[in-house]
Amino acid sequence: MTRTSVNRTLIRLYWILGIVLLLLLAAKFIDDFPGVPSQIVSIASQMYEFVRDMSLLIATGGVAYLSNIFQKRSKFVESLEEEWRNIVRTKSILLNYCEKPYHATDDYLAAFNRISETIDTMRIVYKNSGETDTLVGLYPYAPLHDMRRVLQTLDPRNPQPPTEEHKKLVRDAILQAFYALRESFLEELDLEQPTNPLLISGGRRLKKSGAEMSARVLQDRQRQRHDNSPAPRPDIETLLSELRANEKDPNGSSLPAR
Repeated sequence: MTRTSVNRTLIRLYWILGIVLLLLLAAKFIDDFPGVPSQIVSIASQMYEFVRDMSLLIATGGVAYLSNIFQKRSKFVESLEEEWRNIVRTKSILLNYCEKPYHATDDYLAAFNRISETIDTMRIVYKNSGETDTLVGLYPYAPLHDMRRVLQTLDPRNPQPPTEEHKKLVRDAILQAFYALRESFLEELDLEQPTNPLLISGGRRLKKSGAEMSARVLQDRQRQRHDNSPAPRPDIETLLSELRANEKDPNGSSLPAR
C-alpha cells in the first residue's frame, strides 16, 4: 500500500472510531437527558450493553485489521526498495556500456535486456497511471523508457557507428533520467534526514588516539596475567609481538583504533 492509501485508510478508521465512541457515550448517559422516549432509552441501553460485551472481540478485530494494513505497507516498501536497487544497477550497466571504446553486440543485448527487465518489474510495484479495465494507462516512470530509447541509438548493428560526442550525449541523457527518477521515486519511502550528517568535503575523524584510564588499567592487568602464565605457542606470541611493534609510528605510539 502506498503512503496515501495508508493515510486514507487510517483517517477513515479514526472517523469510524470517533463516531462509535460518541454514540456509546450518548447511549451511556441517555437516561440523564429528559424527554427521551423510553423505547429509545431501552434500545440505546441494549446497544451499549452489546458493544461492551463484544468490546474484546471488536478490539481484536481492529488490531488484526491495522496489523494487516501495516504488513501490506511494509511489503510494499520492501518491493519499492528492491526495485530502486534494480534501477541503480541498471543505470550502472548502461553507463558502463557507454564508456566502452567498442560496442559488441553481446554487450548491447545484455544492457538492453537489463533495462527491459527493469521496465517490466516496475509492474509488480505500481500499476499504470490512469489504467482501467479498457485502457492501458500511462507508464508511471517514463524516464526508464528514455534510458531505453537513448541506449538503442548505440546499437552496434546500426549502419552508422556512434561518435564520441554522441556517446557522451547518451551518457548525460541516462544520468538526467536517473536523477529525475531519484527525485520522485524515493519520495514514497518516507526518507528522513540523518541525525548526525557529515556535510563537509574532506571530513576526517576528530577523536584523538587513546582511551580512558580505566581501560588502560584493565589492559595492563590482562597483560600481566598473560605474562605470568606460560604461552602454549611461544612462536605465535613472538609473531604477534613483532606485528604489534611494526604498527608503531615513528614516535612510538600505537596507531589509533579503528
